Amino acid sequence: MKKTFSVITLSLLLTFFAFGQESEQEPQTVLDEVVAVVGKNIILQSEIETQYLQYRMQGFIEGNINDLKCNILKELVFQKLLLNQADIDSIVVGVGQVEQELDRRFRYYINQFGSQEKLEEYYHKPVDQFKEEMREIIQDQILQQEVQADITKNVTITPKEIKAFYKDILQDSLPLINTAYKVAEIVRKPPISSAEKLAVKGKLHDLRTRILKGESFATLAILYSEDLGSAKKGGELGMYGRGELYPEFESVAYGLKEGEISGIVETEAGYHIIQMIERKDDYINCRHILMRPKISPEQLQEASNYLDSVRVLLVNDSLTFAQGALKFSESQNRFNKGLIINPTTGNAFFQAEELDPKVFYVIDKLEVGEISQAVSFITEENQEAFRLLRLEEKILPHKANMTQDYDVIQKAAINKKKQEVVDKWVIERAAKTYIHISDKYNTCPFFDKWQSK
Repeated sequence: MKKTFSVITLSLLLTFFAFGQESEQEPQTVLDEVVAVVGKNIILQSEIETQYLQYRMQGFIEGNINDLKCNILKELVFQKLLLNQADIDSIVVGVGQVEQELDRRFRYYINQFGSQEKLEEYYHKPVDQFKEEMREIIQDQILQQEVQADITKNVTITPKEIKAFYKDILQDSLPLINTAYKVAEIVRKPPISSAEKLAVKGKLHDLRTRILKGESFATLAILYSEDLGSAKKGGELGMYGRGELYPEFESVAYGLKEGEISGIVETEAGYHIIQMIERKDDYINCRHILMRPKISPEQLQEASNYLDSVRVLLVNDSLTFAQGALKFSESQNRFNKGLIINPTTGNAFFQAEELDPKVFYVIDKLEVGEISQAVSFITEENQEAFRLLRLEEKILPHKANMTQDYDVIQKAAINKKKQEVVDKWVIERAAKTYIHISDKYNTCPFFDKWQSK
């Protein structure tokens, strides 16, 4: 079956990987040329070839190559229409917003490769060069996303429409839902002794004194910070906006002047000292040195023993797991029966690949309703803790249905409705915008409908 791309489903994202390597199989020998003009924006043949190369690398090449390149050009014209509308509406993207998005994406890329060094080694260029190459593209993408969000902001869907959408789907078109798991937990976080906290504060106080006497904050961050991601960059975090860092951290950081060093700041992650690098509007870039108080082996054993005794109560039916979570767990989800929530979907079901591998390893051996022994894990605050895991539900692979997969069908239905709104907007905007497309693409199905007469 031929793979097709709609205006929405063909990604707005010009991926990072296109910048990282040249195609060894198809050297680019064709001279570049303008193949389309949309308002004040142009589209180059090289843009089409770059995206074509991406889809080929990602395994999206099926059917006629010319059809795929027509779809790529159609998507690029759509993007330029969005940029043209952003210009008409005087939408401006702040420098801080662009830098924040760049930092967010590169944190993801670095995490995928395991380290910044491995990323740079693989693509033979430093991250700073990547960012420079992507900066304008990211700015355009943010503008496009803001315009598209505005186009569909009033789109809603009713339960009746969702049912009608499901009824109209051919049975062989329904998506296959993989095995899904619902898991609950009871968490025990070992306490940290006052003596350990004082010792960590003392170490940070000494480092702060050395910095104030002239030593390099960045060098000491590399040597001593326990935030390994930022330590490699001299403690630099990159651009963040309000509400994205720990509240206690932000409260102090936003009050610092450029180059100023904070006192010791406590957050859920541990203890920090902070140096302000720069501030742009409501975005800040700081360095920090993080140190975390350590939990003793004895305290860890006590936490494990504590959960073992809780498990005995649960297995003997002295109380339900939900009651046990509310009474004994030290996680916020204790108020929600201990259910672990999938951050991607917002519900309590996970597919195997979405679960923490250590969680999957435990629950894959459990029967529904069975409770694990106490198992160790690392909390979001990067502290070692223990938890009991209970397999609440296991749904075997099946075609999507309204009973088990309402959220999936609802999302598909509203996306279809949004697509229709976007398609209508494109036709209306194309009629009011100067569009010229090269004759070499005059066989593309949208050619006559979109091009200015």
